Amino acid sequence: MTQRSGLALAVLALAAEEPMHPYRMQQLLRERGKDQVVNVGQRSQLYKTIDRLVRDDLLVARATEREATRPERTVYAATDAGRELAITWTLDMLTAPRHEFAEFTAALAHLPLLDPEVAADALALRLSDRRSELQRVRHDLETAPAFLPRIVVVEAEYAIAHLETDVAWIAALLDDLRSGALTWDRAAPN
Repeated sequence: MTQRSGLALAVLALAAEEPMHPYRMQQLLRERGKDQVVNVGQRSQLYKTIDRLVRDDLLVARATEREATRPERTVYAATDAGRELAITWTLDMLTAPRHEFAEFTAALAHLPLLDPEVAADALALRLSDRRSELQRVRHDLETAPAFLPRIVVVEAEYAIAHLETDVAWIAALLDDLRSGALTWDRAAPN
């Protein structure tokens, strides 16, 4: 059975919406801003996902299109099983999230490997990045066409809430490091 992933769910959802070729899927995900929540940067990953979905009878090749100067493109549609699995995955992802092992959390767990000053400098860079990302997502949401229903941008609202929390927490940790309220001796044994 195909492993659940955000990309596999996005492919099934698009193919259930209407039959389409992989390039169109990638294009729509970007146009709709879904590339902010699903990694479609590498087309090879998209094709591997489609191959797995086809292998597991969740997608089916419907036709092959060819435009004058373009290579042949296979158009895929979701099967009934693919539509049902997309719904199941959506419900599962909403109700029972997987424990994800975030790299940032792992780095925090090993902060004592660094000198407190080096850790503070690294966190300052991350804070700057998170603030920029928060600004970008807010701007994107504020400049989204007014006719878009809220359901289309709800993941951006969630991203903003998450980024606001991230920024506040990192800023507080950075303040503690810079004030000396949080410190450690890197040379001391753990």
